[in-house]
Amino acid sequence: MESPVVSSAEMRAAEETAFSRGHAVEVLMDEAAAGIARTVGRFFPKPGRCLVFAGKGNNAGDALAAAELLHTDGWEIDLQLAFPKADLGELARKKLTSLREALQRRRDFSATKPESRPVILDGLLGLGATPPLREPIRTFCRKVNQLRGAQNAFVFAIDLPSGLDGDSGNADDDCIISDVTVAIGFAKRGLLADRALNAVGRLEVIELSQLRRPAEDRREETVATAAALRHLLPPREFGAYKNQFGRIGIVAGSQGFTGAAVLCTLGALRAGGGLVELFVPEQIYQMVAGNAPPEAMVKPVTSYAGLLREKIDVWAIGPGLGRDAATEVLELICEAEQPMVIDADGLNILSGDMAVLAHSAGPRLLTPHPGEMKRLFPAGNGSRAEITRRFCHEHGATLLLKGSRTIVAGRDDPISYNTTGHPGMATGGMGDVLTGVCAALIAHKLRPYDAARLGAWVCGRAAEIAIFHGNASQESLLPSDVAANLGLAFDDLRNVHK
Repeated sequence: MESPVVSSAEMRAAEETAFSRGHAVEVLMDEAAAGIARTVGRFFPKPGRCLVFAGKGNNAGDALAAAELLHTDGWEIDLQLAFPKADLGELARKKLTSLREALQRRRDFSATKPESRPVILDGLLGLGATPPLREPIRTFCRKVNQLRGAQNAFVFAIDLPSGLDGDSGNADDDCIISDVTVAIGFAKRGLLADRALNAVGRLEVIELSQLRRPAEDRREETVATAAALRHLLPPREFGAYKNQFGRIGIVAGSQGFTGAAVLCTLGALRAGGGLVELFVPEQIYQMVAGNAPPEAMVKPVTSYAGLLREKIDVWAIGPGLGRDAATEVLELICEAEQPMVIDADGLNILSGDMAVLAHSAGPRLLTPHPGEMKRLFPAGNGSRAEITRRFCHEHGATLLLKGSRTIVAGRDDPISYNTTGHPGMATGGMGDVLTGVCAALIAHKLRPYDAARLGAWVCGRAAEIAIFHGNASQESLLPSDVAANLGLAFDDLRNVHK
């Protein structure tokens, strides 16, 4: 089921409904704390040092309860309380007492000093607080940001970064800059505002079993969580064979841009494409064939005009393609009856004749980055979500707008915000892998909209795995690292706590 985006008022109403049905606040807090601790573990599988910055409300209670669970798993806990214990709310005081008792019981526990970067839990302010910040919270927010800069501390904000408005996304000048925001229950609207992107960072939603979703049947905005996407990956039958998983035709590559074709092919293979055929210009065939994965079939072509006769289930067009054969490419985009993923130079060619899109014979998924989007839709103004929605309504295609918070939408489908990814993905070639992944997922009989949401999620998660569980860093991450970790990302999607 889709994870909705809610206002602060809707979130409070959902909580009040749960309380009126007899569910205790502490039960929800403990469930939230378990989700927070799991999220920390997904990024830092080995225990380290955790600094807990706590205010005085239920947000502090969430942080303190999560810290106790982390301590049980071997983490060193350092408390940073903004207020005296007597000023804390009743439940936060209870969680503080429990945590201190746990720390006291294990005071003689000797463990190797953690070598990893310190982790911070931001439990200073919750949903009810709005900017501007007041003392002493402002001072503590500054301290968190200083630690993030000076000690490379990794910040998990609980529900929302302290200093951020949960509805508008407006932030105080001293708003905490988080690496991951762990939204409790549902994602709040302000977390997804363009202006809030750098403060929010990566978004994780911890769904609470006792919270009912808002009554509105069809929401305009949703969040692509693991729970919402998992059903798109049914287990393969034991008797499955390659033709069941589609024949993918990739039209990519040109002189000087052979790597894009290879990366797209690698993405399609790693996402489970049954058969992958790569069509490249004859003059680069030898180079591409020598570097492409051996599992793919590389075929030289002198013209793209004949590709309409190929027996293909889904097309991927554009990575490194160049614009020399624009007329033939437009004909293929218009007349191919199969689903098609269009990226890079395929989009640049299409931007010169957008009328082709309206007359296309099959469904089209477009995957532009912001620069390509501006060429496709120069009249688009407003937020990224507004531009995406308008484009889909006007042109009828499915759109995956790449960025730090990738957005997917269709004419008849809601805006869907991706939740995975890392700044290390800001390098050439990532989109080529994504194009291949999306094509493979469409070949699995997924709708382009669902393939785009799933493709964005697994590529983002593969990048996270390469950095937090592997040997990559934000500077060294390569598109091939993402492709290499797609298997772990698919497994993570299936196995992450429901």
